[in-house]
Amino acid sequence: MRIAAIDHLVLTVADPEATVAFYERLGMRAETFGEGRLALRFGRQKINLHTAGAEFDPHAAAPVPGSADFCLLVEGPLSDVERELAEAGIAVEVGPVDKKGAEAPLRSVYVRDPDGNLVELSEPREA
Repeated sequence: MRIAAIDHLVLTVADPEATVAFYERLGMRAETFGEGRLALRFGRQKINLHTAGAEFDPHAAAPVPGSADFCLLVEGPLSDVERELAEAGIAVEVGPVDKKGAEAPLRSVYVRDPDGNLVELSEPREA
């Protein structure tokens, strides 16, 4: 077996509407699928949303809001991201800082979503 890519991941959230509003400000788009399930689509991936206490089966063994920590690659310069975050009223918690990504060095800023998940927004850099 060889894993090729991530198709989607699931976030357990306290308030799906607040989560959708936050990630739409980051450029994702909300979609409804199945029997009223919510997802956030970007590129060729998506984040499915489970409301805490009403998770869809199967689900993580101990799903709780605010337990995720993940990195999203951005298009364009990080300086544009910082400006757009400021305009949207989203505080940068850390950064910009240099990090090592899966395929390239990264320049990153860190923000928190409404549940407290740590979201790293990264610009890939030349090696």
